[in-house]
Amino acid sequence: MRTSLPVVLLAICRVVSVVAEDDLPCSVETSPTQIRLAYWGDHGMAVSWNTKHKLARPTVWYAPDVGNHGNNDSLNKKASSDISVTYPTSSTFNNHVVIDGLAPHSSYLYRPQCGNKTYRFTTARSAGKGPSGLKFAMVGDMGTMGPDGLSTEVGTGAANPLQPGDLNTIQSLLAYAGHYDFVWHVGDIAYADSWLKEEKGGYITPLNKTDNGAVYDRILNEFYDEIEPISRSTPYMVGPGNHEANCDNGSDLSICIPGQLNFTGYRAHWKMPGSFSGGVENFWYSWENGPVHFIQFNTETDFANAPDEPGGEGAENAGPFAPSGAQLAWLEKDLAGVDRKKTPWVIVGGHRPWYVSSSPCIECRDAFEPLFLKYGVDLVLHGHKHFYEREAAVGPLGATIQEIDGNPTLPWYIVNGAGGHYDGLDTPAAHVNTSRKVIVEYGWSLFTVHNCTHLTTQFVASKNGSVLDTATLVKDRKCNVAGWN
Repeated sequence: MRTSLPVVLLAICRVVSVVAEDDLPCSVETSPTQIRLAYWGDHGMAVSWNTKHKLARPTVWYAPDVGNHGNNDSLNKKASSDISVTYPTSSTFNNHVVIDGLAPHSSYLYRPQCGNKTYRFTTARSAGKGPSGLKFAMVGDMGTMGPDGLSTEVGTGAANPLQPGDLNTIQSLLAYAGHYDFVWHVGDIAYADSWLKEEKGGYITPLNKTDNGAVYDRILNEFYDEIEPISRSTPYMVGPGNHEANCDNGSDLSICIPGQLNFTGYRAHWKMPGSFSGGVENFWYSWENGPVHFIQFNTETDFANAPDEPGGEGAENAGPFAPSGAQLAWLEKDLAGVDRKKTPWVIVGGHRPWYVSSSPCIECRDAFEPLFLKYGVDLVLHGHKHFYEREAAVGPLGATIQEIDGNPTLPWYIVNGAGGHYDGLDTPAAHVNTSRKVIVEYGWSLFTVHNCTHLTTQFVASKNGSVLDTATLVKDRKCNVAGWN
């Protein structure tokens, strides 16, 4: 599969728009696809998109949304970069531009280079500032939907197909668009590495193992196309999961060709605020929005006995991505620097859970729980297990359980890996804790930060939008967040 555009093909491309910023004529090869956003502090937004051809100077045109119509004259500001990257086996280039100097919690219109449509985004609230009513959607373990992913049919070894008439999770999130500020996808994105399992199960057309990564690349692109109606208008924050690591989830790494090993696609596609927050790329980083300090941490690599590193139980032979101890050192520094008067809520997300009814990640718990306890983290979000499981406030080592409506001092844990993918849902172990709520259903979580003391979660069934679980965390504290009750 080619990774750059042959000159002869470029010569015959039909011009469909104006001349690009780098004087390369706009064409089907430079048309933006897979448009996506990510917060870059409260004064910025990262805008990313893919093209078939490399761009010399990826450019975004933008303007405040003050009633204009997003025509070429009204978008009179621009931001550019030199980031247009690809990798072996990828059929596209990933373009990333950070727009800076924006006003907090303000609406902007924008258009990526060579695009013919204008989109809108809203920047984050400043730390400690309103307005109130911050909401975000959380999903885990959500893959491609349709013929190459989750549908009403399954192959050998898979289960839990969609029923006719059911909405899938991407459709459900899109139906709720406008009712949350951002989406947080805590690992296992697209499930392109299921291609071999799907072939063996007779679900997709079998190809030999030397297809040069075509099926893997196809499934990735299908997923990114499917979420674009969400991600082009709503920040889509992501974290690493084991299914981002390599092309076949560790079953036979010898068939993974360069470009489909060691989180390559994940690193190239997304632009999370790692460098902005002192973290590392899309692996660990933080951001703030109103009364909440959010942290994405990495349960896959870069700590002792990490499961995806060489010798780990995940057999992915991936990472590390920083010197030994760097992730935990950054995490402690970040937590220690939180101003709890401005951001009284601290919410963290990482892929693998350790308080869960089956196969907990003990190595993850040993690495991260001491810091979460030390700095009073309020809520911990996980995926990885393909069901929904809401815990109580728990710690340390599971020895103490506190109810969430009674001012708990321990972190509250929620596992939601029920986004849905080809392989279906998991069967949780028998309940051993009456404080647990377990639901085996495709769905996602909607969180509402009401004020400084109350935070509510709802588990939304994707198929019909019904709310199957609701719980509220209550803290007895005072804070100084402007514009919040």
